[in-house]
Amino acid sequence: MKKVLGLSLGFAVLAALGVIEAVHSQGQRGELVNGHKVIHRSRNNSDERANEKAHIPGEARPGKPAGGNGILYHGGPLLGAAGSPMVTAYYIWYGNWNGNSATTILTDLAMNIGPSPYFNINSTYYDGSNAHVVNSVAYGGSTTDDYSQGTSLSDSAIQAVVSGAISSGRLPNNSSGVYFVLTSADVTASSGFCTQYCGWHTHGTISGSDIKYAFVGNPDRCPSGCEAQTTGPNGNAGADGMASIIAHELEEAATDPDLNAWYDRRGAENADKCAWTFGATYAVNGALANMRLGSRDYLIQRNWVNASGGYCATSY
Repeated sequence: MKKVLGLSLGFAVLAALGVIEAVHSQGQRGELVNGHKVIHRSRNNSDERANEKAHIPGEARPGKPAGGNGILYHGGPLLGAAGSPMVTAYYIWYGNWNGNSATTILTDLAMNIGPSPYFNINSTYYDGSNAHVVNSVAYGGSTTDDYSQGTSLSDSAIQAVVSGAISSGRLPNNSSGVYFVLTSADVTASSGFCTQYCGWHTHGTISGSDIKYAFVGNPDRCPSGCEAQTTGPNGNAGADGMASIIAHELEEAATDPDLNAWYDRRGAENADKCAWTFGATYAVNGALANMRLGSRDYLIQRNWVNASGGYCATSY
């Protein structure tokens, strides 16, 4: 069901308070158009809470969930759990990114998000063997895609972009990786980018492996729906907006890679529970930021700590 965009609270008021708390609806689970697996979408910042649902009718669920702290474990695997390969992020720059500083800003994010106090929040999540997610993320490199699927991407076309990057050898086949399709502002996703979501993650069988991948659109296409602020701390509002969405999908892919691990009774994954909330902020370059990763400042949403009853935070 499509919804209208719109910030629930004015940015100027929130900036004055030193915190941004835009209302955000939790993620929705639905089926890919090609019938392959399921998909989890990170919604935009419109108020859709009244329309949340834990899952679509008939969707298979594991047995009785375990856990607490406001989020439950449903038995599925995690990425980057102790004793297994670390989480690796790969970028596919789709469309036209020539001369755009996003390629540097977001690469720096991938290279510095783990280990960090922020990504360490995911270490509060564990699998059935009590192996916790390790506070570590590797950046596995990137490739480009010059509009191989056009400028309006269906869900299946996004999977085709990932498949093409792997099958061609431009990116390695890594079942512990998360492949991000990052689109330039002239590209949309036909299943609801800007109207229903800002990004999503899922998994599918690609080149014989269970591959986790994500779509993250450029918020410059719809600033009122997918950007928390019109000026970013790194001077590129689109890239700065994408940083928070990438972080959202990365931590969900780590703790719910096959969509059968950690989520709450409404179907919300860890990042969904804190989406569009940022905690304490500080001013930098005429914008707000809430954390420093490497040599850059970012405004990145909080994540759900699976401890002490559960709460949103930017560090653990």
